[in-house]
Amino acid sequence: MSLLAIDIETYSDVDLTKCGVYAYTDSPQFEILLFAYAFDEEPTAVVDIACGETLPQRVLDALEDTSVTKTAFNAQFERTCISKYLGHHLRPEGWQCTAVQSALLALPLSLDSVGEVLDIQRKKLKEGADLLRFFSMPCKPTKVNGGRTRNLPEHEPEKWERFKAYCIRDVDAEREIRWKLRNYPIPETEMELYRMDQEINDRGILVDRQLVANAVLCDNQYRDMVTARAYELTGLSNPNSPVQIKSWLAEHGVEAESLDKKSVKNLMAETDGEVLEVLKLRLLMAKTSVKKYEAIERSVCSDGRVHGLLQFYGANRTGRWAGRLVQVQNLPQNHIVDLELARDLVKNQRFEDLDLLFDSTPGVLSELIRTAFVPKQGCRFIVADFSAIEARVLAWFAGEQWRLDTFAQGGDIYCASASKMFGVPVVKHGENGHLRQKGKIAELALGYGGAVGALTSMGALDMGLQEDELQPLVSQWRNSNPHITKFWWDVDAAAVKAVREKTEVHLGNLSFVYRSGILFVTLPSGRKLSYIKPRMTQNRFGRESLSYEGVGESKKWMRIETYGPKLVENIVQATARDLLALAMLRLRNDGFEIVMHIHDEAVLEVPEGISSVEEICRIMSIAPAWADGLPLRADGYECSFYKKD
Repeated sequence: MSLLAIDIETYSDVDLTKCGVYAYTDSPQFEILLFAYAFDEEPTAVVDIACGETLPQRVLDALEDTSVTKTAFNAQFERTCISKYLGHHLRPEGWQCTAVQSALLALPLSLDSVGEVLDIQRKKLKEGADLLRFFSMPCKPTKVNGGRTRNLPEHEPEKWERFKAYCIRDVDAEREIRWKLRNYPIPETEMELYRMDQEINDRGILVDRQLVANAVLCDNQYRDMVTARAYELTGLSNPNSPVQIKSWLAEHGVEAESLDKKSVKNLMAETDGEVLEVLKLRLLMAKTSVKKYEAIERSVCSDGRVHGLLQFYGANRTGRWAGRLVQVQNLPQNHIVDLELARDLVKNQRFEDLDLLFDSTPGVLSELIRTAFVPKQGCRFIVADFSAIEARVLAWFAGEQWRLDTFAQGGDIYCASASKMFGVPVVKHGENGHLRQKGKIAELALGYGGAVGALTSMGALDMGLQEDELQPLVSQWRNSNPHITKFWWDVDAAAVKAVREKTEVHLGNLSFVYRSGILFVTLPSGRKLSYIKPRMTQNRFGRESLSYEGVGESKKWMRIETYGPKLVENIVQATARDLLALAMLRLRNDGFEIVMHIHDEAVLEVPEGISSVEEICRIMSIAPAWADGLPLRADGYECSFYKKD
C-alpha cells in the first residue's frame, strides 16, 4: 500500500481559528499557496502553486485513489482545502490523521507540541507563525507597503523561500512523528469512527440565519438601552467599568469586593432603590447572550450550514469529542415554556413585545441559542440521548447491584439514592420528596471520590443545604455505595502495581499494563487509555501517589497527579464515549444522518414521515457484546428546531 504525506500552506481572508476550515475554504479568496508532499520514503518535494506550478499527475491520481493512504497532521484541514482546490469533495476514506494517532496516546493536539514531547529531530520551524501571518492572512495597508492588503511571493522573495522550507519541514516533522509512533497505529475500530466523524462534520447543520441576525440586533439594541439607563442613573463615563461601578456603589454605602454574577445577586438581596436598579443593570450588561450567535454568524458557510463543530478525540484523556467554533458542548439550557413564540418575536424584530412578554430579554436570547440550529426542508430533528449514562456505567463497573436494579426497573436514581442514604422511601413529588434534592446533589458530586468541596462546587449550599449537612451527606453516600467506594481504591491499587512492578494487572473487565514508558488501561471495548511516563511521586498532601505527563489545566505539558477516583472518572467517561460512538455508528449504518452530537446525545436530521423516536432510541439502547449486563436506556423526542426537551 502506497502512502502520501501532505502539508499545505493556504491563504484566505477568513480567520481560520475563529471560523473553522469549512468557512475558511468557502471564501472566494481562498487558495492553496504551497503543496509539500512525500511518497513513502522518498524525500519531500514542494509545489509552488502560488507561482504557477501545478501538482504532478502522480499526486493528483493518489488524491483520488482510496487505496493510497494520505497522511497529515490534522488531516481534516488538508482534505477540506484540497477538496475546494480540486472542485469536488474528497471523502475521508483513504485519509489518516497523525494528530489522532498522537491523541490516542494522550499527546498534545498540535504538531509543534507533539514534536517537542517526542523530541523529534526535524521539529516544526519556529519562524512559521510569522511567515503564516505574512503570506496566509490579509495585511494592513500602509504607506510602506504601498497600500496593499495582501503579501505575495514577489513582495519578499527570500521570505517566500523560507516559507517553502517551512512547508517541507512540516511534512518531515509529521513523518518523523508517525515513525516514532509506528508501534501504536490507529486501530481500525477508531479509523471507522474517525471516518464517521468526518462525514458528520462535512455534513454540518443548517442555521436559521434570520433568527441569528435578529438575535444579535436585538441584543445590541437592548444593551444600548440598558447602558443609557446606567449612564442616566450613575453619571459615570463608563458604567461597564467594574472600577467605576465599585466606586459608585461605595459612595452609596455598598462595598463590593467582586462584581461577578453571584456577588451581585447577593448584594441585590440587601439593597433597594437606585442601587438595586444599578446592580440589576450590571447583570444585564454583563450577560453575554450573543457570543455564540456571533460565532454561528462567523462560521456559517454559503450552504447555510455550520460545519466542523466537533473534534474527534479532542478530549485526549478519555477520547471524547470536543466542541469547536460554537462550542455546542456548552450551550445554555432552555426553560421557556413557549420557545416558538419567543423565536417568532425575535425573527420578526418584535423586540418590544419580547421585553413585555418575558422577564429578561438577554435571558430569552440565551435560551434561544439552541433553536438557531434547524433541520433542512422536509425534515425534522430526532434527538436521542443516553439516560444517566455515567451513573449506569459506574454502577456496572463496580457491581453496585441496587443501582443496577434501579436502572433496570426504570427507577429514579435520585430518589433511589436518597432512599438508600436515609433509609426511608423517597418519591418524587410524594413521600419524603424533599430528600430527592439531597440525593441528586450527592449523585452529581460524589461519584468520583468527591467530598465536601465537590458538593460546594456543585452548588449544594445554593440549593438550600447547610454546611453542617455536607460531611454527613458524603458519609451517607459512600456507605450506601460500598462497591463503588471499593472500586475507586481497587483501580488505584491496580494502576500503582502495574507501574511499580512494570507488569500487567487485571481488575474485572479492565487491565492495567506498563509498557515502553506508558501506563495503558484497556477498557472493555478494547480501546486503551494512555498515561505517559507514569511514576510514583509525592503529592501535595505529602503522600506517595501516581503521576504522569500530560496536557494540564494550563494547556501546557506537565506532570499531573492522579489517584483511584480520578482514574475511575476517566474510565467511566471513556466507556460512555465508546457506547455513544458505537450507537452513532449503528445509526449511521442504518442510513440515518447525524448532524451533531452533544455529550451523550445524538441529533439526527430525518425526513418527515419516516422512522420514529422509538426506533432511534431502540437502536441506541442496544448494548454491545462487551457491555453485557449494562442497563442502557435512551430517551428521545422530535422537534422542528434544536432544543432541550
